[in-house]
Amino acid sequence: MKKFLTLFLTMSLMFILAACGGDKEEQTKDSDAAGDSKTDQVIDVKHELDDQAVQVPANPEKVIVFDLGALDTMDELGLGDKIVGLPQATVPTYLEQYKSADYENLGSLKEPDFEKVHASKPDLIIISTRQAELYDQFKEIAPTIYLAINDKDYLNSFEANVETIGKIFNKEEEVKTALKEIEEKVASVQEATAKTEDKGLIVLGTEGKVSAYGPGSRFGLIHDVLGVDPADDKIEDSRHGQSITFEYILETNPDMMFIIDRDTAIGQDSSVKESLENEIVQKTNAFQNDKMIYLDGEVWYLAGGGLESMNIMIDEVAAAFK
Repeated sequence: MKKFLTLFLTMSLMFILAACGGDKEEQTKDSDAAGDSKTDQVIDVKHELDDQAVQVPANPEKVIVFDLGALDTMDELGLGDKIVGLPQATVPTYLEQYKSADYENLGSLKEPDFEKVHASKPDLIIISTRQAELYDQFKEIAPTIYLAINDKDYLNSFEANVETIGKIFNKEEEVKTALKEIEEKVASVQEATAKTEDKGLIVLGTEGKVSAYGPGSRFGLIHDVLGVDPADDKIEDSRHGQSITFEYILETNPDMMFIIDRDTAIGQDSSVKESLENEIVQKTNAFQNDKMIYLDGEVWYLAGGGLESMNIMIDEVAAAFK
C-alpha cells in the first residue's frame, strides 16, 4: 500500500509539472506571436517640425492625409483602403475617388476640421507645408509626420518622403522599383535638356496676375532636377513667386514658358491663357515658337511630390523637348 501511494504521488507530480510546462510553452508562443505582429511594432520617423522622432505604428489601419502628394503616393502603392479622411475641398481630378462619402471630409488644406479629425480616431496623420503651423494641434490627436518637399533639394526630399511611406506600410520593394523608374526618366530628360540652349521661364497665373519662379523654388524641379536653363536666374525666392509684368516677360524673352494655372487648380473659372497670351507676350520666342507649355495645375500646385504626380510632371516637361 505504501509503495502504491508513493507511485501515485510521483505520477501526479509529473503530470502537474508537464501541465505547467505546457502552459508556459503556450504562453511563450502567444508572446512570440504578439511580438511578431505588425500592430505591436513602431517605426521612428524624424522630421523637421519635431526635435524627437515620432513613433508611428507599423502598417497603421486608419490614416488621415492632409498632404496630397502623400495621398498620391499611398494610392499608387495600393494603400487607399488605409485612408479614412482628407480635406476634400481641393482633391485633384485624377484622385477624385477620394471625394466620395467613403472618406471623412476634413475641411480644407489650410482650415482642417479638427473636431472631425479627432472623431476619426486615426493611427497616423500626414501633413505638409500648408498645415505646418498646426502641427502641435495634430500631434495631440495622433502620431503626426510632416512630409513636405524641400524646394532646395527637390528630388532627394521627394525620394525620402516616398521611402518613409514605404517603410511605414511595408512597401519598400515597390518603392524601390518605382523610384528607379523615375530616376531613369529624369536622366532621359536631362539628356534632352543638355542638348539645347533654350531657356525657360516658369510662371503661375491667377486672377489676371502673373508670378515667376526660378531655381530653388516650389516649381524649381524644372531647372534644378530636369536641367532646363532659367531665362532669369535672379528671380526672387518666394513661396508665392515674384510678381512680374508682361513687359518683364518680353524683356526676359524666354524660349519656352512653363505655365501653371492656379485658378483651374483650385476649381475656379480661369482666364489665364487669355490674359497671358496678349500682344506683348506674343512677341516672345516662347509664343512664336509654340512653346507656351500649360502644365497640369492640379498636379503642380496641389499634389506635387507624389509617385504618380512626379511621373506626370516629368512627362510634361519632357514633352517640350520632343
